[in-house]
Amino acid sequence: MNMFNLFTSINRCSPIVRNSDKLRSIISHEYAAFKCYATAPKRFYKKVGIISSGGLYEITLDNRKVKTPKGNVFKVDNKILALMIAKEWDSQLEEIQSSTMHLTALCNTALENPNHVVKEEAVDKLMGYLETDAVLYHSRNEEVNALQKREWSPLIEWFNKDFEVNINATTTFEDPSIPSDSKEAIRNHLLSYNLPSIHGFNLAVESLKSLILTLSCVRRRINVEQAVLLSRLEEEYQAGQWGRVEWAHDIAQVDLQARVAAGIIFIQLNSMSEDTKSKLAIKQK
Repeated sequence: MNMFNLFTSINRCSPIVRNSDKLRSIISHEYAAFKCYATAPKRFYKKVGIISSGGLYEITLDNRKVKTPKGNVFKVDNKILALMIAKEWDSQLEEIQSSTMHLTALCNTALENPNHVVKEEAVDKLMGYLETDAVLYHSRNEEVNALQKREWSPLIEWFNKDFEVNINATTTFEDPSIPSDSKEAIRNHLLSYNLPSIHGFNLAVESLKSLILTLSCVRRRINVEQAVLLSRLEEEYQAGQWGRVEWAHDIAQVDLQARVAAGIIFIQLNSMSEDTKSKLAIKQK
């Protein structure tokens, strides 16, 4: 069990279980194993910078160029993205926690495509999340259902109008109603993005368990914080009923927001027109 899943599971426990000696023992054991397994390298650099080379941007650590996992020089074609990645490196303290460097990881994936991802296949995988989308499965519990209708239904209504589709939620174990032409419209929309953007979609959708919330973020209907809260609606309700372990909740939520934000940023920066890139780069000077 990874630490994120452990913290999420803790919040779902009853107060009696959360305060038990057995749970404390499990947490101590898992955290010790996590620390042992995830020993991070020490920060070896003092200064982080970016340099321009042939229209591309490279990241430097004390004048040493950052390399990709395959040993190639790390290069991006967007100055804003380069600055954000430099910030990730500069934000590392005594140790380099690569698990917190989501933009760097996305860039490495986009640059080297280690899994040989094909865009059409990646889009088909994303479409698989639509039929299991978190916001389309409404609870049978009356209070939770009322909360979901209040928070999710307006977003689904907007989504249908914006994408000209017809998607309905379900309160049963059956899949939600999604006509084939609606699926095709959303698939074609996703195919309009380049492969680097699709990598960003993959991170955000897997994190939120929702293609609808992700696309709503990309279209700026909601922000990342709202998307995360909406994806955790039932969990937040249960925490309100039973209480929560604050530190576990905070760590899980911050980690989720960071992953979703990185995915959305990566989509948007890789979808920019060259004119927009130039204007933003000028503002950064």
